[in-house]
Amino acid sequence: MHMEAINDFEIEACPMPQSGQAPDDAALAELLANAESIAVVGASPNEARTSHQIARWLMDHTPYEVYLVNPTATEEEIRGHGFYASLAELPVVPDIVDVFRRAEHTPGVATEAAVAGAGTLWLQLGVINEEAMGIARSSGLAAVENRCIKVEYARLHDRIDALRVA
Repeated sequence: MHMEAINDFEIEACPMPQSGQAPDDAALAELLANAESIAVVGASPNEARTSHQIARWLMDHTPYEVYLVNPTATEEEIRGHGFYASLAELPVVPDIVDVFRRAEHTPGVATEAAVAGAGTLWLQLGVINEEAMGIARSSGLAAVENRCIKVEYARLHDRIDALRVA
């Protein structure tokens, strides 16, 4: 990542999404239309964290069953949804594993997602890891990186809805 100076403050800029980091729009809409459950790995009970806000948005604006995964928050909850310590502890196999972890931690999450039998590994905006994507793809998972699931769902909402009723 590169640093940009804005108003005399240096901030870390997210890398611009590239076309090879996700399926095309048709495949992405189909993936989102066919999913029923999402595990948010790295979800935070802290309302100020993006992972918390995205988990709540998914609960409020999508039909998905949302599962929260964070081993340090198992005594916490978000809107009645408790936290699980790992993907292996979930009561279902998640269709999408949405990851809010630093890039260096994602190969382990990719392996855990593959072992759990998940359908898709989704690394949130700003998270890029070639090894994690390779693990996902070689295990038969769809692989998305450097994309925000909320942004993509909202952008493709009409297509997703059309696929659900078809």
